[in-house]
This record gives sequence, C-alpha cells and structure tokens, in this order.
Amino acid sequence: MVVTRFAPSPTGYLHIGGLRTALFSYLWAKKNGGKFVLRIEDTDKARNSQEATDAILKAFQWLGLKHDGEITYQSNRDKIYAKHIKQLLDEGKAYKCYMSKEELTELRETQMANKQRTKYDGKYRDFDGTPPEGVDPVIRIKAPLTGEIIVKDGVKGDVSFQAEDILDDFVIARADGAPTYNFVVAIDDHLMGINEVIRGDDHLSNTPKQIIVYDALGWDLPMFNHVPMIHNSAGKKLSKRDGATDVMAYKEMGYTPAALLNFLVRLGWSHGDQEIFSMDEMIELFNPKDINKSASIYNTEKLDWLNAHYIKNSSNNELAQLLIQYDLVLTSHDKKEILLDAIKERAKTLKEMAELAKEILATPSSYDEKAVKKAFKGDAIAVINAFGAKLSTCEELHLPSDYHHIMESVVNEMEIGFGKIGQPLRVALLGKMGGPGLDVVMAVIGKEETMLRVANVITANS
Repeated sequence: MVVTRFAPSPTGYLHIGGLRTALFSYLWAKKNGGKFVLRIEDTDKARNSQEATDAILKAFQWLGLKHDGEITYQSNRDKIYAKHIKQLLDEGKAYKCYMSKEELTELRETQMANKQRTKYDGKYRDFDGTPPEGVDPVIRIKAPLTGEIIVKDGVKGDVSFQAEDILDDFVIARADGAPTYNFVVAIDDHLMGINEVIRGDDHLSNTPKQIIVYDALGWDLPMFNHVPMIHNSAGKKLSKRDGATDVMAYKEMGYTPAALLNFLVRLGWSHGDQEIFSMDEMIELFNPKDINKSASIYNTEKLDWLNAHYIKNSSNNELAQLLIQYDLVLTSHDKKEILLDAIKERAKTLKEMAELAKEILATPSSYDEKAVKKAFKGDAIAVINAFGAKLSTCEELHLPSDYHHIMESVVNEMEIGFGKIGQPLRVALLGKMGGPGLDVVMAVIGKEETMLRVANVITANS
C-alpha cells in the first residue's frame, strides 16, 4: 500500500509550492488506494506558530484535501527520538561530541583560509578519553567517510553523492537534547510507514543524510520523488508578487478550489494536451514518474483562464453559496438565475463576480463624468424620459426580453438608433459604460428600481 505524507513546518504561511507537493502526494496515495497523512514538523519551538498551523488546516479544509488518520505533531514525539538516539549511541553508530562553539568556529575559519570545504573533522568520532568539563555535548552520527550514496529518485533517476565531498558526522541531537531535522524526518517517515516521499527538490541535498539514518537503523528506504521548483516568467524563484503567497489569499482573491488544484497539477505534470482535470481524473492519471525534470513556470493568465472555466461551469446554486464570503447573499433572490447567468460569463474570479453583481444591485450614487458627457447629448434626456413613461404603463415584467421589447418600441416610435437609448440608459442603471445587457440589468432590479434610476439620472443631468 502506498503511504505518502505532507510535512510542513508551522513557521509561516502555506505557500503555493508546498500546496502542490501536498496535492501530488495526495493524488498518488489515492490512486493506489493508499493513505495520505499529515505531519506538522513543529520541533522548532522558538519559531513555531499556532496561527501558521491553523492556516495549513484551513487550507486543507477549503481545498478538500482530506488526510487519513490523526495529524501527527513532532513536538509530541520527543521520547521516540530520544529512544532512537540512545540506540545509535549504544550500538556505536553515533557519539557524543564535546567540541565547543569556539573550537568549531576556529576549525571552520582555518578550513576556509585553506580553501577547504567547511566540515567537522571527526575529533570525537572514536574518542575514549575524559570529556572536557563545562561542555554539553551534541550527538553526531557516524557517516561514511568514503564511497558514494545513491538516491534512487522517481523523478530525477539515480542521483549520486560522494561521501567525502558532501558529508561529515552531522549532528542528530543538539546540546540541549533537541533532535535535528534530518534525523526526525527519517525516524517519522519510517515509523509512520511512509514508503513514497514526494517533496520539492530543495530537499534533495538533505536526502543523503536521511539515508544515513535509515541505514544506521537497518531500515528500508522509501521511494524518493523530488519535484523541481516553481519559477516566475523570468525563470527565477517565485516572490509574493508572482504568486508565492498564503494559499488562503487565493480564496480571498476569488479563486475556486477546483481551479487552483487544476492549475497546480499542471505545474510540472501533464497528460497529453489535456488542460482541464476533475479531481477524479487527476487521481486516475497522476504518476510522479511523469513529473517534468525541469522547473515549471507560474502563469497567472492560465490560472485566471481555468478559474473562469470553473465559474462558467458551476451551477448557480453553487455560485450563490461561494459568493456569500464576499458579502453577497443571493440564495433567496428571485432573480438569482438571471443575474448569475449574466455575470458568470464575464468574471474571472468570484470576487469579480461579486463586484459585478453589487454594481447591478446597488443604485448608482454617482455617475462617471466621461460616460455622462458621451451619453447625454442631443435628445438623450427626451429619449430616456420616453422610456421611463412607457415603462410605467407596463405590467407583468419578468424576463430580460420583456424589458427589451419596451426599449425596441421606444426606438421604433422615436425613429432612432439603439445607441441613442442604450448609452444614457446604461449610465442611468449602472452609473458608467460597460456591464451586462441592459435588459438583464432591468430584469434583475425590477420595474420600480429601474424607474427610480431613470428619474435620478434625469434629475442629475437636467
């Protein structure tokens, strides 16, 4: 059974790259009928944030990425780590190092002066003398001094690391007893049954150290899959301006979960030329072996296009529920269908939809000067006056077509072009040029509100 994990550190927001890693891990587990587990790596007590943890959980809930079983918190597992540190000490695979910070600094400065790679020199590797006083030791693991460590990677293929070039006896527990990252990751992945690790390739350099921990404890390795990073259009690391922001900010900006997940799955993975994927299709088709070996490019236009697609293809009941978060309550509005059908063809985001709807529903409090100057010339006042008068005599107005017939009759009776009534009426209804069809706007706001807006614009321009 495939068991994957997502293991964020709660020291900041969950960003888009982390979410993509979580999605890939989720898809691979579900495709294989396995488990996707969530582990919060909160051993850095000085930097941990409960707010960051809450934000991660909120993002998972919003996106519908359900983890299996209880959440694991590393901060609750100190006894487990201590047990395995003691095991390695007892077996002679780890040792206490009494090198002081001053000695270590001096060693590094000497190595740098000699243009050598800075590394611990193994002074206490086989030490059996009397420990120096006043120094709380760190615990170091005995790393191989020669040979190579090969990472078998499902994305990159075999990646070889030369032991003498990159490794020293790295610290697995600090002087205060706190275990270090590469040690606890290996311990937790094994004990939690993680057999497929999918993570960003910024972790690739950590993998040889984790393999050393696995080997020292006699454990089988998981399959590693290191995913290339997401870059901006200039081929550089994402900044907040590019999209490397809190995942929940995408909700605030008006993106749907389906669009964001669809967007992310295509950042570095593909299936032919297909662009639109349902969650079921993602689960059926995803395989980490198909992940690109090169970095993917973040493209806001693609995200907007996908979001517009999902908005257009959502039911109006779904949209009405989603729009509540933008202070727009349409669930019981009698013209909900007409309104949403009109604006969902025009909006790229839910936030934009809400703004378009509010522009229609709210009586204009002012009028765009350029629009007024363009629309109110010649007999414009007389035209919309005639429209208002005819509208007042009509009953049973429900559909956009009902209002369109009134506009047509005024155009025919006054022998004018449609623009002669359309422009001033648009300013009257919306306070500006642009927007949905006028007949739709009037059908949504109704006869009385339409007459009020016509009267208001006449008063303002007389």
